[in-house]
Amino acid sequence: MGTTEGRPRAGWWASLAFRWLAGLALLVVVACGAIAVALQVTPLQTVTVAGQVIQVGATSPNLSWSGPGEVDLFGQSLPTNIRFSGPVRPRLQLSQITINSELTTFVEGTHGAGAERILGARLADGWKRYFAWETAVVGAGTLILVGALAGWRRVPYRTTIKLLAAGLLIAEALNVGAIMITTYTAPDRLRRVHSLNELVGSLTHPPRIDPAGRPLRRVQAVVIGDSTAAGAGLTPAPGVSGNARACGRSLDSYAADLSDVNGWKVLNLACNGATISHGLLGPQDQNGVRLPPQLAEAERASRASVVIVSVGADDLNWAAEVRYCSVTTNCNDKATAAYFQQQLASFSKDYLDLLSRLAVLPGHPQVIINRYYNPFGAQPGCLSRAGLTPTNLQTLTSRLATLNTVLAKGAAQFQFSSPQPDFAGHQLCTAQPYVQGLSSPAPFHPTAAGQLAIALADQAALSQPTSREQVVPRQPAA
Repeated sequence: MGTTEGRPRAGWWASLAFRWLAGLALLVVVACGAIAVALQVTPLQTVTVAGQVIQVGATSPNLSWSGPGEVDLFGQSLPTNIRFSGPVRPRLQLSQITINSELTTFVEGTHGAGAERILGARLADGWKRYFAWETAVVGAGTLILVGALAGWRRVPYRTTIKLLAAGLLIAEALNVGAIMITTYTAPDRLRRVHSLNELVGSLTHPPRIDPAGRPLRRVQAVVIGDSTAAGAGLTPAPGVSGNARACGRSLDSYAADLSDVNGWKVLNLACNGATISHGLLGPQDQNGVRLPPQLAEAERASRASVVIVSVGADDLNWAAEVRYCSVTTNCNDKATAAYFQQQLASFSKDYLDLLSRLAVLPGHPQVIINRYYNPFGAQPGCLSRAGLTPTNLQTLTSRLATLNTVLAKGAAQFQFSSPQPDFAGHQLCTAQPYVQGLSSPAPFHPTAAGQLAIALADQAALSQPTSREQVVPRQPAA
């Protein structure tokens, strides 16, 4: 008889234990959902450093227990040089860059303790505030979800109160437990940061620009950049210096067009193969000639009202991308996509340094960052002879658009102009192309008509200055 009574009692206890475990599992699932939602909806915390606005938040959780944080720069998510512990790490977003005397310190940093205390301490405070808000959002989300479930199942009032308390306790325990390591270690590591370059920049600081030579006081506009600005493949300018010949600068470049239209003396410093680090901010070896940094030469033109920049293609090794897409059936494979993203991330870091230096040029000239034209068009046409299929052309067009987005976002954050030259209807395989053909000295580069189209885009940008570009281009000196 005792045996008969024991079996129902054992079954009752087993049923009760199962219900408790099921309830606990449900509360854990609800807690995890609340944490995931909180990490997405918790407002970023704003800190201001040297006049620059940074928003501090958290990355999405992952399975790794240590790794870099993230910095959102010009639409690119870049890993920080600093590694953090825990599955959730700090994420920093540059939401506003203001041009002032402290900008260079913000980007490059100083070796003084003051800069370290200001930037590092404010980043650490922003992270603490974010985590406090995230904890509150987790609690609120958990209460809402558990309350909704209890109402749906018509759970009694007292039981609902107990479920709410248990759900809140479990959610906050999981939240604090999962992010605890980051919460306690991240502020200390953030306090050691005294420059943006220390977070996402190169490990070696580029040299300071040191202009050498006599001032160029009669120059009204300066063009710096790569082969697009140089006018590669077009008629060489007569009687030019050895540097100009080595760089392939042309009489038909858009710099010459702007000079003719406005009556300016335009200094064209662009060079074939120039990148930001080897050409614009650092010296460049080109055809046996050692060239000084283009920006150093530009600083000699301290009275110039306009500086126009064309850069990015050589930084991303664009010519190699096009060649690869011409010899493979699908150039959007994982390896090449990863390579492109790696090159784009590296370019974004260098681009930040270039923009910060352009912002503090003597005289604060109007700065124009040219975006790239689309040389391909929607149909392959004659490009099929070069092996460029519609699928691969779509990949190249998409990646070119991504580069242009980075150029435009960076320019916008510094309040620079970023015009887009319009080659629509004049791509390579059309009747009147603005692009040099496959058998030309510089395939895919602008023709003389293409250079004029770029000049027209720049001219339109000159007539519509941004908020910090209220300088009227000076007329030629008498």
